[in-house]
Amino acid sequence: MGDLRTRVVSWVGRKYLERKQKKGVDLLSLLPDSTLMPLRRNGLDPVPELGERRETEPVSPLKLPFGLRAWLVTGYDEAKEVLVATGKFSNDYTNLMGTAAMSADQNPGGLGFADPPDHTRLRKLLAPEFTMRRLSRLTPRIHDVVEERLDAMAAGGGQADLMSDFALPIPSLVICELLGVSYEDRDDFQRLSMARFDLFGGVSASFGAMSESLAYLLQVVGKQRDSPGDGLLGMLIKEHGDEIDDRELAGLADGVLTGGFETTASMLALGAIVLLSNREHFELIRERDDAIDSFVEELLRYLTVVQAAFPRFARENVEVGGAQIEAGDIVFVSLSGANRDRAMGEDPESFDPARGSKAHLAFGWGAHRCVGAELGRMELRAAYPALVRRFPEMRLAVAPAEIPYRKTSIVYGVDSLPVLLS
Repeated sequence: MGDLRTRVVSWVGRKYLERKQKKGVDLLSLLPDSTLMPLRRNGLDPVPELGERRETEPVSPLKLPFGLRAWLVTGYDEAKEVLVATGKFSNDYTNLMGTAAMSADQNPGGLGFADPPDHTRLRKLLAPEFTMRRLSRLTPRIHDVVEERLDAMAAGGGQADLMSDFALPIPSLVICELLGVSYEDRDDFQRLSMARFDLFGGVSASFGAMSESLAYLLQVVGKQRDSPGDGLLGMLIKEHGDEIDDRELAGLADGVLTGGFETTASMLALGAIVLLSNREHFELIRERDDAIDSFVEELLRYLTVVQAAFPRFARENVEVGGAQIEAGDIVFVSLSGANRDRAMGEDPESFDPARGSKAHLAFGWGAHRCVGAELGRMELRAAYPALVRRFPEMRLAVAPAEIPYRKTSIVYGVDSLPVLLS
């Protein structure tokens, strides 16, 4: 299995280098169409085939090149079963990438690509920084960032691109605050945030964006070592500086960036489409403060912008949903598929702002559930009401069919979202 994986990664590396000088390189385009089905949508909805698989075979074979054995999990119960079973399934980065096409300095590290006991140790260090008590210090700044972006949009002449003017800057600036990135470094931070968004959003980008991001974050960590601030990195250094090295700190920071930037930006934009597509939803959020919590939870379920969890690798032979998974098999959990399961309630294919269940899998489940889930909720709860109250006549500047959705992406979203503000 190891030799085969090395050959696969070498092939992908060669294909990538062959295309690098051409206009745009999308690594997902190197995979067969059948493999990419779980990452495709019709507007805001997963493609019908995903639901058909869930109904007939919630754990089904997924075709990969070179005879690699893989499985697609689309059922809600089956997805949770895989996501919680860290003893049976591995997240370790080296299972995914090998060593042939990517070097050690491109290993993102962090929680998403680690197994226990390393994952347990790192999460234990990081989790206290994401409690409501610690995050509450960011509440005023989140509202300030939102208002600053609304002011800038209002000064723009009656038109705006909600993606570039609103959805992207808000999480980038909030993460700066969270990590404790100094003001003089924030332009660089936002530039690297955008580069990572391209890579993980399925847009053309190189592995160099990952390396540059990690190298930059190592510099940020070094500054914090010299003079720890009140942000997440400074607090970790003050409280656990002897327990964690700079590379691990940079990996955690990179995980916060990639996990909290792309996802929140996409949610802000796609959620705005939901609001602009239904005036009842728009007025509900504009008029009722008590509606926002349930509305956000239903948006998280319905949109599920992270379409698939990190790949899992079976440690042993195991049966899930009637499928016989063998040791070494790759398992992909479709979060977008599982969140449209009937287990989520009546008519799960529709958006119901009164549903409001927190049992959805938008943040994953189990040990690898997104540690920054509550921060993402805070940003969404602050941004949507402020947006619709500032611009009560806002509407799409293009026909719904002309919205430029990403065609194939791990983190689903749009490239732009032009609107008229009045």
